[in-house]
Amino acid sequence: MENERLRPWTIVASSYRIDEPFLRLRVDTVELADGTIIDEYFVRETRGFAIVAAVTPRREIVLVRQYKHGIGRAVLELPAGIIDAGETAADCAVRELAEETGYAGDPPRLLRRLLADATSSNGTFSIFLVENAERRFAQSLDVTEKIVVETVKLDAFAALLRDDAFSSGSHVAAGYILLDVLG
Repeated sequence: MENERLRPWTIVASSYRIDEPFLRLRVDTVELADGTIIDEYFVRETRGFAIVAAVTPRREIVLVRQYKHGIGRAVLELPAGIIDAGETAADCAVRELAEETGYAGDPPRLLRRLLADATSSNGTFSIFLVENAERRFAQSLDVTEKIVVETVKLDAFAALLRDDAFSSGSHVAAGYILLDVLG
């Protein structure tokens, strides 16, 4: 009986309400395990995103400060971005680090892949570590991006996480995973 209640829902019908490059919103009619029909269950589809924890040879963490329109203010984060069509999460990590900060380093190492919002999205985010990161390029920003690059020592980074300087849940998770890996 318990396993029956946990079985996947049956999709009876499905269509897209929005199908644009930065937002794909699907609406499903679903049948639950007990036979209940839900007419409009919305799911945001995405290729996911990559977050990059870049560490310099001096054990500094590379951070970005930028305006986020969804919340209407600037936030402090690790470099990150949406995975482009045909791109792997690791390729995205390398590209976003270079574009947002001008930094590059060792090949990215996957630390963890997490669900972004399992209730209403199929999205995941991948957290990568890039060691020996050094500034090698000029920033190459999108028209919507104005990014200030900052570096902080590892202990200062830990304090920023504890003191609520990071407010995005995915970046807080990435920060604590990074601290766990680096000891």
